[in-house]
Amino acid sequence: MSDSSDEILLEADDKMDKTIAHLQQGLQGLRTGKASTSLVDCIQADCYGAPTRLNAMALITTPEPRLIVIKPFDPSTLPAIEKAILAANIGVTPLNDGRLIRVPIPELSEERRKELIKVANRLGEEARVAIRAVRRDANEAVKALEKNSEISEDELTLDLAEIQKYTDKYVKKADDLVAAKEKDILAV
Repeated sequence: MSDSSDEILLEADDKMDKTIAHLQQGLQGLRTGKASTSLVDCIQADCYGAPTRLNAMALITTPEPRLIVIKPFDPSTLPAIEKAILAANIGVTPLNDGRLIRVPIPELSEERRKELIKVANRLGEEARVAIRAVRRDANEAVKALEKNSEISEDELTLDLAEIQKYTDKYVKKADDLVAAKEKDILAV
């Protein structure tokens, strides 16, 4: 294998890995029946004029299975945090008591569970499409190397097989993540 085909393979692996990381982040934001700090971690609130993630502005805990407690480092940011949670439209209503914010997690209805599963499946499909796009780009790049006589036909065959192995591995990871999230959503 030439250096350029190695670079193409490494880049494809890296891009597919980033796609999986993006999928994980998207799935974390989906609310399940139990409280999880990841539900509000990535929400951004206005903090001194700059959008800031909640986990950088406050201590976020789950003292009970159906409750998230947000204790801001600066109590003056409470209204901004409350507003950001409402604006995030995640299906919860924050309760501000002047010192901290309690976010009770309501029981999921069957209809809401089905909606969340559809969203999880859509995120999974978007990840699979992105992984296949990376595969297509990598395949085209190694075929161009072979066309320009930078690698042999045998090397091309090996590279294409390697790219397909990466694709299969990452598509399986995406499917496993979505299946685990579905199981989590359906758990009562």
